[in-house]
Amino acid sequence: METQANSAAQTVTKANAPTLLITGATGTIGQAITKLLSERGIPFRAMVRSRQKADQLAALPGTELVEGDFNDPASLAQALAGIERAFLLTNSSEQAEAQQLAFVTEAKRAGVPHIVKLSQFAAAADSPVRFLRYHAVVEQTICESGITYTFLRPNLFMQGLLGFRQPIVEQGKFFAAIGDAKISAIDIRDIAAVAVAALTEKGHDNKTYTLTGPEALTHAEMAEQLSTALSRHITFVDVPPEAMHDALIVADFPEWQAEALLEDYAHYSRNEASAVTTDVQDVTGKPARTFIDFARDYAPAF
Repeated sequence: METQANSAAQTVTKANAPTLLITGATGTIGQAITKLLSERGIPFRAMVRSRQKADQLAALPGTELVEGDFNDPASLAQALAGIERAFLLTNSSEQAEAQQLAFVTEAKRAGVPHIVKLSQFAAAADSPVRFLRYHAVVEQTICESGITYTFLRPNLFMQGLLGFRQPIVEQGKFFAAIGDAKISAIDIRDIAAVAVAALTEKGHDNKTYTLTGPEALTHAEMAEQLSTALSRHITFVDVPPEAMHDALIVADFPEWQAEALLEDYAHYSRNEASAVTTDVQDVTGKPARTFIDFARDYAPAF
């Protein structure tokens, strides 16, 4: 009788176990994804480095936490057990390519049918931008693995402006090496909405979505719209790449990441990130948020 009860309990547990895995769950995009899933009553498993640092995530209804480390294949195998769709996101570090390739290997071994990978606008193996090269390598590996995929290639995040919060608050200015190039930045909340669609709906198999906002703006135009939202004057100041590099180092960015961000901004400065797509609306049925939407919603942060 006790054996039958235990067996029944295990069956129920297995039946109710989440089939979605979210990596990068405590980051900005991961938080937006898990919030949407929880609001929609969709259970999910979130891979975190430490349960002790994931209290806010654990409080979301429908969350199952699992400790995992991209550098530990055994922990990846445990996180992937029983998963049908996995969202792949790692920190932008020198280890990112190797970590994501290790995840793909374990996902294939675990029989995961579908990976939704957060990639980057203009990912290409021959790009001069290291971030774009590594994303292309991982995309190609997923294609060759036979795992069904959805690749999300977002442009610059509007929320990246929060990285300039201190000079905006203290000086009414923000700085970057981009000149007057336009960029079709996107709100991370729209990225999350597309990710949730790809994780929970049919029709996204082996698709690549290039995710942008509805308009391409210069950083000076962003400053104007931020001024409107804050009701005070904000100025954008173009600076040489060397000055931006030094500022990133002072802000405690590792050298590798500082150099990588300068490559990104050189890419932006060549007007190579100004294209506008309708992929957000095509996938979600809702238009992508404008920059002024972002500026008004995040005004208290500035």
